[in-house]
Amino acid sequence: MKARDADILIIPGYTNSGPDHWQSRWQARLSTARRVEQAEWSKPVREDWVDNVVKAVNEAEKPVVLVAHSLGIACAVHGIPRFRKPVAGAFFVAPPEVTNPNIRPRHLMTFGPYPRDPLPFPSIVVASRNDHFGSFEAAEDIAAAWGSLFLDAGNAGHINAEAGYGPWPEGSLTFARFLSKL
Repeated sequence: MKARDADILIIPGYTNSGPDHWQSRWQARLSTARRVEQAEWSKPVREDWVDNVVKAVNEAEKPVVLVAHSLGIACAVHGIPRFRKPVAGAFFVAPPEVTNPNIRPRHLMTFGPYPRDPLPFPSIVVASRNDHFGSFEAAEDIAAAWGSLFLDAGNAGHINAEAGYGPWPEGSLTFARFLSKL
């Protein structure tokens, strides 16, 4: 699959992805990419956020490829039972540990737990060994439950602009390879 053959949905997490974030850079470069907008980026409400992801998927005109970061992953997986349009694949980066009582801000826990059923489409989960929003082991466990290819990003923090992942050429190459196999 080529990017032009898909509706690429950029699904940011808590507080959105700023202009230097890899998601924003990819959105600017990919002609068929669009961002799932949320009304309250700093006060996420699970039902509202999931509804917005479901709406974006169901409005798609081409097969959907999900590109979710952090809390956006939880929104995507919680919405799967309500998707009426085909999802060709998902590229999930830095899943937060939404059942960890030490996660901050605490209201992120309202997005847990993750469903543990295998995903009905190919997927990749990329995780860091020193992500302050979730442990590497928890990310590896959920990727296994979903049947996702699991990729170790090393010590990459939360894999966002603050951690030095604005331009993320390795991620872009990995996503391109993934997309080409769909």
